This record gives sequence, structure tokens and C-alpha cells, in this order.
Amino acid sequence: MKKRYDFDLITDRRGSDCIKYDALKNIFGCDDLLPLWVADTDFPTPDFIMEAIRKRLEHEVLGYTFRGEGFYRSIIHWVEKSYGTTLPEGWISFTPGVVSAVTVAVMAFTQPGEKVILQPPVYFPFFESISGTGRVITENPLKLEGGRYHFDLENLEAVIDGNTRMLILCSPNNPGGMVWRREELEALGEICARHNIMVVSDEIHSDLVFEGHTHTPWWMVSESAARNSIVCMAPSKTFNIAGLSTSYTIIPNQEIRKKFDALLQTLHITLGNIPGMVALEAAYTHGREWLQQFMAYVEENYLFTEQFIADHLPRIRVMKPEATFLVWLDFRDYGWNDRQLSEFLVRKAGVALNNGARFGFGGEGWQRLNIGCPRSLLKDGLERMALAFGHL
Repeated sequence: MKKRYDFDLITDRRGSDCIKYDALKNIFGCDDLLPLWVADTDFPTPDFIMEAIRKRLEHEVLGYTFRGEGFYRSIIHWVEKSYGTTLPEGWISFTPGVVSAVTVAVMAFTQPGEKVILQPPVYFPFFESISGTGRVITENPLKLEGGRYHFDLENLEAVIDGNTRMLILCSPNNPGGMVWRREELEALGEICARHNIMVVSDEIHSDLVFEGHTHTPWWMVSESAARNSIVCMAPSKTFNIAGLSTSYTIIPNQEIRKKFDALLQTLHITLGNIPGMVALEAAYTHGREWLQQFMAYVEENYLFTEQFIADHLPRIRVMKPEATFLVWLDFRDYGWNDRQLSEFLVRKAGVALNNGARFGFGGEGWQRLNIGCPRSLLKDGLERMALAFGHL
């Protein structure tokens, strides 16, 4: 009999030094808020992961440790079950985080002053990965049509020049939750291949795909896509283990992989940590059933959110996600600037969301809502918003 997981269970995270709750005052100016912002969830890390970590910690020595065959086999098994393809072990490299991997890729394959393309609105740390290393951001904004984002391929052709070296893809998209269709990725890949643009694909949300949608990993888009790319994946969003700093890249091209791995070694960020290694192996070995139940709950949370907003906050438009536990909300009908909107949500509604302007062009007037929490907390947050906006 399959175990049923209780996603309605509330776990008090305050006092655990978690960013989501315990950093509210530093970030939002007050701590009496319901946090529905940073992209981790309020569900307990699955029991099979916690048990594996506890078992390893029974050993009293936590010295230098290498990643054994089980670490790589579990990734290969997970990818095979997810996408129906057998991944060569040699394609996998450990990284201490997806953003770290993206930044290392920028440093390894571009030079200061060269251009890297972003497609905003997009996950905001990527801006720092580029500008913070002395590279130049080139924006290829997504087009909002028919309630979802699309690649603007005509604009992409226009912004590429002789100094453009790389495109950072967010797949699925964060904050919009788009699962890029295969034909969209193929069209993007054709342009990048023609201009010899390396693609670094952040696929950290790739496990979190809603029913009726299919994620295509970038290396599976085409032979040319596989030849000139780095794909970044992790169990962290899926299983709520972001604090364990454990991720990996998939790099089919041996020469690219050697250069990437060499910079990882130079920076001395290849060791990882024991709980992270154990957690990944446990997650990818035992986590399929848990993930199915988790995603069913998240989809129900989305439907609840969609209906609540339609009934009580009709001026807010909701972008229907195809993946992730994040919902992109359009507040532009209120006519406020981003500072006014964020202050209203904090001071009047008592909720903490992510300011859309941080995600770059096209994010102005939007906020990102995290629905990865027990429904009672989500309901509380939405009711706070309805009460505050109802007084306008």
C-alpha cells in the first residue's frame, strides 16, 4: 500500500534561521508577515531523505568524502525514468548550486566585455552572474501573448552581434512557469547554433511540471543543442533541500566539460557536503511517488488560488503556470509603481511576495506568489490580500 503524505501539515519554520521566515525583517522591514515569496516550500523534507541523512550521521566522522557510484547511478536512474533516455555517467559534474554553475559557465566560456543574453522576466540572480563577472547583459525579452510567454525570435536575431557568446535559458521559466514546447526550443536552438551561441539552461524546476505538459531537457532538443550547452539540474526545489547546496550539470561535449570542470577545480568548489550527497541519492532513488503526490497538491493549490482571485480579487490577472510552485500575478490594473505595490502588500496586506521588477524588463507591476505551502497558509495569505484590496 502506498504511503499517503500529509501536505496540509503545518511545520513551524521560525527560529530555524531559514531565509523565508527569519530574514523577513531584514528584507521587508518587518517580521509580522506571512511569507509567500522565496522559492522553497513549507512542506517537511521527505522522510526517506531525512532517514538517509540520520543514518549517515550515525557514523561519527564527517571528514573529506567523495561521491561514490550511488550518487551518479541515482541521477542516471532519475533522468531515465523522467525522460526515457540513458545518461552517460561521464556527462555529469557536481556543482554546489545552479546559480554557481551558471556563473562558472559565464566565467569559463566568455571574456569580460563579451555579451550574454537573458530573456526577462527571468530569475534575477542571473543578472549578477553576468554583470558581476564583467560581462555585458543583452536582453531578449519574452513576448506576452495569449496569457503565456513566448520567445521573441525576431528580436533575438536582431540583438545577436559578433560579441555575443552565450544565452542563459530558464526552462521551465521562472517566474512565469512556462514549460517551453519542443518546437519552441528547436527554433531557439537553431538560431543559437547558427550564431555559435552557447546555451546554459537552468532546469532546476524541471521535475515540477503540471499534468498535460512535458519538459524537454536542452541536450535532447537536437544534436547541435547538445554539442554547445550546459544543462543545470538539482533536487533542491523538488524535495525542499535547497539548504544542502547540491546540484549537477549535464554536459555532453567533452571539451566543454573539461574546461568547465577545470574551473570548478580551480575555484575549489567540487567537494560538496555529506548530507547533500546522501539526500540526492535518497531523493532520486525513493522520491517518485512522493513527487507525484506533491505535484497533485500543488496543482490543487493553484486551482484554489485561481478561483479565489477570480472571486475576490478580479483586478489581479493570473498567469496560469505549466510548472513550478510559483504563480505570476499581474497587478498592473491598479496603476501603482513597484515600490507602491510592494509597500501596500507588506504594510496593508501583511504578506511578503517577490517584487516583479527584480525579474527584469516586463516584470514591472507583477508579483511572484509561492503556493508551495499548506492550503491553510495559502488561504490566509489570499484572504489578507482580499481584505486589504477590498478597502481601496
